[in-house]
Amino acid sequence: MSDSVIVLDFETTGLSPEWGDRATEVAAVVIEDGRIVSQYQSLMNAGVRIPAFIQALTGITDKMIRQAPPAKQVLRELARFIGAKPLVAHNASFDRKFLDAELDRIGMKRKQDVMCSMRVARRVYPEATNYKLATLAEYADVSAQGRHHRALSDARMAAGLWLKMQGELKTRFRMSSVPLDLMQRIQSIPKHSLESFVQRYKRNGS
Repeated sequence: MSDSVIVLDFETTGLSPEWGDRATEVAAVVIEDGRIVSQYQSLMNAGVRIPAFIQALTGITDKMIRQAPPAKQVLRELARFIGAKPLVAHNASFDRKFLDAELDRIGMKRKQDVMCSMRVARRVYPEATNYKLATLAEYADVSAQGRHHRALSDARMAAGLWLKMQGELKTRFRMSSVPLDLMQRIQSIPKHSLESFVQRYKRNGS
């Protein structure tokens, strides 16, 4: 797998597209060679009203959405930006559902899996208080990237966390690099078997 990865974040009107919720903003940042090299961000107008508590949480208002480009335009731009590169999101099941639902509306499908930085963090930082993005960012000393619950700031924060976890693994296990393949596998191992798994990975070379 390529070491290039795209970290994705959606802001939405609610918890699930199955309940009629829609995306209101999306951001994607590209990590290459241990740093963020490019990014995409846009509000998106899906023609739906945003609940008041979501407006208070995100700062994204109905007025902002009315002035935003149509959702179908944003999703086509996003699809071109991410292509077939590996994807990461914090609590990936949430972002994956909205990505798939919004792509489906324009007759497109996701080409790759979405890795979960929260699941990796549960293995790398088992002693963390909780696994919310802001909590983990503070725990791992990831610099704040702007207002929490906005797509670009959260995507950049999740990217910073991803890089911190790679650095932690590299130091802890004396590795010259941490392949994306290893990060992908870590998210699915038993929570307290990181040590034995990585040591076995190093011995076997995969």
